[in-house]
Formats: sequence, C-alpha cells, structure tokens
Amino acid sequence: MAKQVTPEEVAKRIQNGEAVNIIDVREKSEAAAGLIPGAKNIPLGQLVLRKAELDKEKNYIVTCQSGNRSKAACGIMEALGYKVEDMAGGMNNWNGITE
Repeated sequence: MAKQVTPEEVAKRIQNGEAVNIIDVREKSEAAAGLIPGAKNIPLGQLVLRKAELDKEKNYIVTCQSGNRSKAACGIMEALGYKVEDMAGGMNNWNGITE
C-alpha cells in the first residue's frame, strides 16, 4: 500500500525546492478549479492509457479531490511498477497555492 504524505509535507517539499512529481487524477472539469503548481492532470480513467507519460525512475505524489481516487490510482501505479505516495485528503486539504 502506498505511503501517505500530508498536504503540508508536499507544500514543504515544494518550498524547499525539491523536485516533486505530482499527478492529479481528478477529471479535467475538477482540475480546472486549480492544480498544485507543476502538477500533471491525468484523470483516473486515463491513467493506464497514459502511463507512457510517466517515468519509473521518478517518485510520484498522487492527489484527487478527497483521497479516494488517489488511493485507487496509487494501487494501479504500484501494480505497474511506479513509486508513489498518496496525498492524504486530496485537494480538499490543500492550503497552498494553485495554478
């Protein structure tokens, strides 16, 4: 099961200049409300189809609106051999800036 990371930890990593790879699995209409800066929007239903856009050498932080879809996405990505962390509570708990 994917390691959980808090939105505060994610924000701290971004502030510290760490290279964070964030995948937002919300639908495009939801993501239009704002993404974490630098996040890539790949709706959950497209994840397997778009896996070629991802790099197995990188670590990914996965988020959605509330945490349910990101949990499912982490399971899929782990099964495909990707290293993932699940952002607890999703964008509902994100207090940082969005773009």
